[in-house]
Amino acid sequence: MNYITTKEAAQNWGITERRVQVLCHQGKIEGVVRLGWAWAIPKDAKKPVDNRLKNK
Repeated sequence: MNYITTKEAAQNWGITERRVQVLCHQGKIEGVVRLGWAWAIPKDAKKPVDNRLKNK
């Protein structure tokens, strides 16, 4: 399986790298793996829905 970094995921999804790290830590990204201090995110992972936003 191909993996990308949190930085690459942040660029692909249009969010900050820190937000991607938080999503990884919370288990919101399916298939994510912790490699030492870094996260490995599956290349085909989908951006999780942001439940912090209210629908108008």
